[in-house]
Amino acid sequence: MWSAIRWLVLRLAALRWILKLGGLGFLIPIALLLKTIGLPVLMVLAVLALPILVLLLLFGLPIFLVLLAGGAIMGLIGMVLTIGIVALKIGIFIVLPIWLCVKLVKWIACGFRKGRGDSDTGPSTTTRAEPTDTEPPQGDPLSDNIGGAEL
Repeated sequence: MWSAIRWLVLRLAALRWILKLGGLGFLIPIALLLKTIGLPVLMVLAVLALPILVLLLLFGLPIFLVLLAGGAIMGLIGMVLTIGIVALKIGIFIVLPIWLCVKLVKWIACGFRKGRGDSDTGPSTTTRAEPTDTEPPQGDPLSDNIGGAEL
């Protein structure tokens, strides 16, 4: 009896050990995806930082300082891209749906107001121009007649 239990425990332990080693297998597609996306992003960052590195070299700064400044600039651009992507995600997934809901509610409310007619809306807020007793100007305002004299 004890040998059967021991055999079962060893089998389960071996199975858990195999699953522990293969359990990280789901990270392989994520690593390939990051490799596929990350390398072009690094190339873009390098292209953006390369002109600044050349300018620093032209000004006569030591190579060490130029590479240090270039790395700092690339890191700064990478940080800006990361923050921008986070802000874009917040804008797309939080702000945009709220804005669309507000627009939809306003559109629906406007449609209900127009459907009821103007009698329930109260007094009109538009002002109408009062007719004037003055006579409109005569003649062509774009003509070359100066002082009304005809040529």
